[in-house]
Amino acid sequence: MQEIEPYYNWEKHYVASRDRKSPFYGRTYNLDYYENAIYGYYIHPLWDHIGSETLYVKILYADYNKHFVIIELFGEWNDTLHNDIMYFKRQVVDPLIEEGINQFILLGENVMNFHGAEDDYYAEWFDDVEDGWIATVNFRDHVEEEWKRFRLDYYLNFGGTLQLDNWRTLQPDIFYEIVKKLITRRLS
Repeated sequence: MQEIEPYYNWEKHYVASRDRKSPFYGRTYNLDYYENAIYGYYIHPLWDHIGSETLYVKILYADYNKHFVIIELFGEWNDTLHNDIMYFKRQVVDPLIEEGINQFILLGENVMNFHGAEDDYYAEWFDDVEDGWIATVNFRDHVEEEWKRFRLDYYLNFGGTLQLDNWRTLQPDIFYEIVKKLITRRLS
């Protein structure tokens, strides 16, 4: 687990710890000291702790003029035991919405499981973005199946054309434009 790092090739374009509008502004990272763990397994120190025991994040890119953010997630998304959506919504999403972000791209290939509960925070998030959207890219099939079971497909856009295996070969603006075009087709 400690070898799974957040994607870092866009750092020449954006670093959340240097962005005054980011909820992670001012964070420092000690690459020699592993302190965060999921179920007893230490994880790479570049993942940002949001208060959850099982879900960590990394803001890879934010553009406040175009109102979008790209966030990579890691771990287990567990709303049943740990209410991870509450931590994610309050610690990450709400501050970004306050800065004008209304288009969220969540990267989930490192989310191993999802355990659902109530959909209140998803509904609130969906209402908060108004004319925006929430797109999830590259989540595992069993995670998406659980989302469907808990009817989160009303709030989250996922699956099908949003499985973009080549996203790492793209620049962040190009990746955003591709996702935006796919979401626009779905919503129209």
